[in-house]
Amino acid sequence: MRTGLILSFLLATTGLASAAEVGLQAAPDMRGTWTGTFRAIVFGQNAHHPGTQTNADPPRIHEVNFTYELDNEDGRLIWGTVWSDPTKKEPIALAFSFDNGTILGADTDGYHRMTIISQDRMEACFTQNATGPTGSIVASCTILERQPK
Repeated sequence: MRTGLILSFLLATTGLASAAEVGLQAAPDMRGTWTGTFRAIVFGQNAHHPGTQTNADPPRIHEVNFTYELDNEDGRLIWGTVWSDPTKKEPIALAFSFDNGTILGADTDGYHRMTIISQDRMEACFTQNATGPTGSIVASCTILERQPK
């Protein structure tokens, strides 16, 4: 019994050491302008998905182009703006997970999860729940591509 506990402890601490080592690697530079077209399921409406629908109406599918301007990065933290209309830019705050391939974040009305595919491509998913300012519900994923400078 005691040997099993010791073995479990050694395996657990070895795993923790590996996670700590991964965290020491520098996060990739994500600064730049990223664009993509989101195909979203939408209940209700908001500035990016305009209409007269309410959450009680059937959901609809809506496509919208988005631009992420990620101008600032400090270690694992990234920030900038996101918009579908340049007159309606929202601040966005993002953070790398310790795997250096997953990014989580939020803007003024929803949540982002991104997975790096390559240096200039990433999958981006967005969700918004009805507790946001517009009361709409949104879910979508797309591929974002970094635009040349």
